[in-house]
Amino acid sequence: MNNLMRTRSFEVVESQPTSLHDDLLSQLRNYIVAGDLAPGARIPERELCEKFEVSRTPLREALKVLAAEGLIELLANRGARVRVFSEGDIRNLFEVIAGLDFVAGRLACERITDEGIANIERLHLDMYTCYMRRELADYFRLNQQIHQEIVDAAGNPVLSANYASANAVVRRLRFAANLVHRDRLSDAMREHEDIVDALRRRAGQELGLKMYEHMQRKCDAVCEYMREQAQADSKAAPDLQPAD
Repeated sequence: MNNLMRTRSFEVVESQPTSLHDDLLSQLRNYIVAGDLAPGARIPERELCEKFEVSRTPLREALKVLAAEGLIELLANRGARVRVFSEGDIRNLFEVIAGLDFVAGRLACERITDEGIANIERLHLDMYTCYMRRELADYFRLNQQIHQEIVDAAGNPVLSANYASANAVVRRLRFAANLVHRDRLSDAMREHEDIVDALRRRAGQELGLKMYEHMQRKCDAVCEYMREQAQADSKAAPDLQPAD
C-alpha cells in the first residue's frame, strides 16, 4: 500500500497510508481554510474527534501534516493552534505560488493535451457564468480549479504538491479578499481570459508571465484586505485605558 506523500518547501512528510487518513486530512484542512477556527485559536481535539468521528491518533497524524503545510502550529505538550500570518508571511507565500505558477505555465504549454485545454476552456466559461451571476463561492472554486489544472498539466508531481500546499494556506484570505473587493473580480476575469488565450496558443513564456503577474496582483489585494481587517479590529476593540 502506497504511503501518502505531502511536500512543503520540498520537504516530504509521510503519514498513514489509509483512505481514512486522506478523507480526514481533506475535511480538517477545509474546516480550517473555511475559517471555522479563527487565526490563533486552539485546535479543539475532542470536539473535532466527535465531529469527524475519529479517535485522537488519526486526528493528531492529520494535524502533523497540516503543521508541515503551515496551516497550524504544534505547541509542545499543549496541543496545536491555527497559525497567525503576518503580511510578510503572506507575501513570502505568494512569491512561492507566483513562481510555481510561472514554471507551471511554461511546462503546461509543452505537455498539456488538446483535451486538457478544452477542459480548462469549459471551466473558464463556467467561471464567467458564475462571475456574471455574482455566485462568488462557485466562481472562486472554479478559479482555484483552473489554476490547479494548469499546474497539474505541467506533469510534475513535486510542483503540484508544493503548489497545493502553499495555496491551501492563503485560500481563505483569497476568498475573503474577493468578497470585500468585488471590483477586483472584473480585473481578475480579464486576466483569466488572457491566461486561457495564451494556453490555447501554447505560448509558454507568455502564459508563465501572465500567471505570475496575476498572482502578484492577488497578493496585493489580500494584503490590502489584511490591513483593512486589522484597522477594523483595532477600531472595534474596547478602550482599555482607565477613565480620568
